[in-house]
This record gives sequence, structure tokens and C-alpha cells, in this order.
Amino acid sequence: MTLMENIANGSIEPILKGRGLVKRYGKVTALDHCDFDLYPGEILAVIGDNGAGKSSLIKAVSGAVVPDEGDVFLEGKPVHFTSPIDARKEGIETVYQTLAMSPALSIADNMFMGREIRKPGFRGKWLRQLDRPKMEQIARDKLSELGLMTIQNINQAVETLSGGQRQGVAVARAAAFGSKVIILDEPTAALGVKESRRVLELILDVRSRGIPIILISHNMPHVFEVADRIHVHRLGKRLCVIDPKDYTMSDAVAFMTGAKEAPN
Repeated sequence: MTLMENIANGSIEPILKGRGLVKRYGKVTALDHCDFDLYPGEILAVIGDNGAGKSSLIKAVSGAVVPDEGDVFLEGKPVHFTSPIDARKEGIETVYQTLAMSPALSIADNMFMGREIRKPGFRGKWLRQLDRPKMEQIARDKLSELGLMTIQNINQAVETLSGGQRQGVAVARAAAFGSKVIILDEPTAALGVKESRRVLELILDVRSRGIPIILISHNMPHVFEVADRIHVHRLGKRLCVIDPKDYTMSDAVAFMTGAKEAPN
């Protein structure tokens, strides 16, 4: 059975779910009783016009903002994230459009930023010494797993990498620590054709490892190439969820702009 059929007959439960999410900024309602579902092992694309509330939705399920109303469930259990660190602890990793990396630091340092491994025993506990060889080995292994070892030196500064390589390191960092969900915000926005292709392959590779992915993107060809389902966001709420096999890119754009009535 296909994913859509399994969802329709209720045989699988969402791994990440939002119900009735509301987020207001003063008089502006960014999320208006919004629902959200991510199922195990899928790539869910989230599309919508600028100002539709996509970013607020993703921030609400990743701990970057606290919703005013509504509930978030992870593996069927209610969760209350007050920061992205809370979400990280539960296995949700987010790769932001800005990549959130320190250009002057090395690849290994960036991959372990905020979760450095300390040396065992006295030196780690009391002298706070870092176990650099271990961190470098894990970083090298993760990059190799995802076919990114065109990067020769794990200690080279991130600022020396190309845009595609930087995006690759950010995705590898998310895949290394995101045990349950990975959220990618416009991962190909600033990349050329060749580098975009590599990142799309990387996304499919991560999904093949069983990690579900939320992909926020304005690039319709990329969305229709890799997504299993497409969440169309409009005016602060989920308008509909479509199967990319059943609709065209023009249909998707028409739904999210209001030019065409959405399916029920």
C-alpha cells in the first residue's frame, strides 16, 4: 500500500503532529488554528506564499517559538518545547536557511557546536578538556556515510567551503543528531544547479535511512521531485495536503495563491 493509502485508512500514526496551533504577534495572527502531520519515513514538503505562516509553523514544532494555543505531539505523546534545545533533546534537528554555522570554526567544531564531547575521566570532568580525536572521527564518519568526503580536511574552516559543501555539512550535522525528525528550511535557495542536485540526493539519502524530513521550499521542481506529500499553507493554516503524483506544479501554486479551490 502507498503512504497516502495507509494514511487514509489510519494504519499509520504521525511521528510529529500539531493540532490547533495558534501564534499571534500583536494584531497579526501568524498561525490560525493550524494542523500539521508528519508520518514516519516520509519527505513532507511545506509550501505557501510569503507571509502564509510557514516559518511560524516550523518554529512552533521545532521549539523556536511557543504557540499561544494548540498542542504538539511527538510519537503520540504531547511535548512542550520552550526552545530549540528542548526539541534537539527529543531528536528534532533543524537546518535553517542561514545554516547557523560559525564560518571561522572547523567542520568538526561546527558539527559538535553546543554538544561537544569531553575526554573521559578527570580531564574531561574537571579540566573540561575536549575529546577532539573522537569528535573528528565521528564527523568524518558522518560525512563519509552521506558521500560528502570530497571535503578533504575535517579541520578546515567552514568559510573555505563552497555553498553546496556548507549545506552538506549542515545536513550531515542534522542527520548525525536528528534521530527522529529533520527540518530543512530552503536548503537549495542559494545554490547553483549542480550543488542543488547534490543536496537533493543528500535529502533522499537521509530519508532512505528512515528519518522523516520536513522540507520548506519555494522551488516547485525540487518539491515535486523529492516530496512524498505536499502540505499547502495559506493564511496561517493548512489548506490541504496533496500527493505530487496527482497534481501539477501549476495546481500547487494555484492552491497556495487562492486562484484555485483546494481539494478537501
